[in-house]
Amino acid sequence: MSDIVLSASVRQNLLSLQSTADLLSTTQNRLATGNKVNSALDNPTNFFTAQGLNNRASDINNLLDSIGNGVQVLQAANTGITSLQKLVDTAKSIANQALQATTGYSTKSQATTAAITGATADNLLGPGGAPTDRTVTGSAVNNDDTGGAAAITTATKLAGTAGAGSDNLASNISASDTIVVNGKTISFNSGSGTSGSATAGTLSIDVTTGDVGDVLDAIDAITGNTAGTSTIAAGAISIHTGTAQDLVISGSALTKLGLTANTYARTAGTPAALDGKTLTIAATDGGTATSITFGTGGVTTLDQLNTALAANNLSASISTAGALTFTTTNDHAHATIGAFGGTAVAAGAGLFGASVTVSAPVEDANAQNNRATLISQYNAVIDQIKTTAQDSSFNGVNLLNGDQLKLVFNETGKSTLTIQGVTFDPAGLGLASLVKGTDFLDNASTNKVLDSLNNASGTLRSQASTFGSNLSIVQIRQDFSKTLINVLQPGSSTLPLAAPNEEAANSRALAPRQSIAVSALALANQSQQSVLQLLR
Repeated sequence: MSDIVLSASVRQNLLSLQSTADLLSTTQNRLATGNKVNSALDNPTNFFTAQGLNNRASDINNLLDSIGNGVQVLQAANTGITSLQKLVDTAKSIANQALQATTGYSTKSQATTAAITGATADNLLGPGGAPTDRTVTGSAVNNDDTGGAAAITTATKLAGTAGAGSDNLASNISASDTIVVNGKTISFNSGSGTSGSATAGTLSIDVTTGDVGDVLDAIDAITGNTAGTSTIAAGAISIHTGTAQDLVISGSALTKLGLTANTYARTAGTPAALDGKTLTIAATDGGTATSITFGTGGVTTLDQLNTALAANNLSASISTAGALTFTTTNDHAHATIGAFGGTAVAAGAGLFGASVTVSAPVEDANAQNNRATLISQYNAVIDQIKTTAQDSSFNGVNLLNGDQLKLVFNETGKSTLTIQGVTFDPAGLGLASLVKGTDFLDNASTNKVLDSLNNASGTLRSQASTFGSNLSIVQIRQDFSKTLINVLQPGSSTLPLAAPNEEAANSRALAPRQSIAVSALALANQSQQSVLQLLR
């Protein structure tokens, strides 16, 4: 072959024909495969870039399955919470039936005191003894008889000339003198006559005609004395406070009558039975221990007593005889009243006696049986709460039984979401089975159960919101991953993809070129054939 020599024109045409054949082969390959880059040799950059995009799209597509499972796990947990909420609502309904049921006790705990004579709802203290009249006696006073002074009497004149056999006050009362009794003024005048009213405070006594008896009558009128009119004994005047108020007396004429200006209190009456006494009652069924002082500044009426007892879950009533009866409230009917103490029940107080006997509550058998039935129904619901929480799983993951769910959102494993589960069995929700004889006994014990159920409802709603937020995140990332795959795959396809129209045009353009090259090669060969003809 090395001995064969091609002419320059043949060799040039042959090379052109080979080049055209190569281009035509490339164009036909692109048309057949649809790609302009079919291997790394075609275009390394585009080939490996497209391969990377395809690989990432494939990896993310593989993660979609686990993301989808995560959505189902969250939906299973949400379904479980919805069912648990319905069960809790059912338990609430049962507890509300217990509230509306007949009280489980035919008689509540009671304590009755001894009767306080005269005590009423408006005056628990008892009437007591009213203040009594007090006698106020002055010093002895003589008249102005110069033949021999004698003790004054009610007939002794208020003023006059001294002399043998005269009966005037030794110290005459003048027109300028006054006596003030409980704010009412008794005045005096000389020769104008007696006028006015003592009780109105307008009395004016004529000293020339008036006597000591007139003054005493005026004082008695003002004090309202009914215990006996004021008197004179051995020249000493005795006046009275009366029972209506203390005696307040003053004035310049008092000393002339042997009296002293002062405030004279009535004789104190006996105190009311409960006045100043104390009463304590120990805490009843978790209430606040009671400490009461009866009397001024403390408790005096039944309403005030009940206000003080309310915090200790007690109430009180009073009989027509004046006996107080303490009773537990309906909400605490199962409880026994706490121990009594204080001076009102102390030995020798003569009021409530040395002690107060407290009776225990008496159960109502029928009512308790009804409540026991409600307890059984309630416990059945609690059992369902436990099993419902256990059954709220998907693909072996139960977010209501303390499991943890971890989701990976990208191919590098750096974008993740960890969802921590909760334990929503009865204990996790703060609920427990009820016990006959301990629970649903009365409104107070039933309300405690309702409080637990309300707290459980709040916990369920809060967790449902948390799971709902997590579900939204997962679904958003799921949609994002699907959209990203749709972005990556077309993106990878555009890099190696051939343009069919362009390649078809190239193929059409290369076909004539190939024909021309063949013809040119033939013409080049004809020149050599002409030389061969000459040799022939």
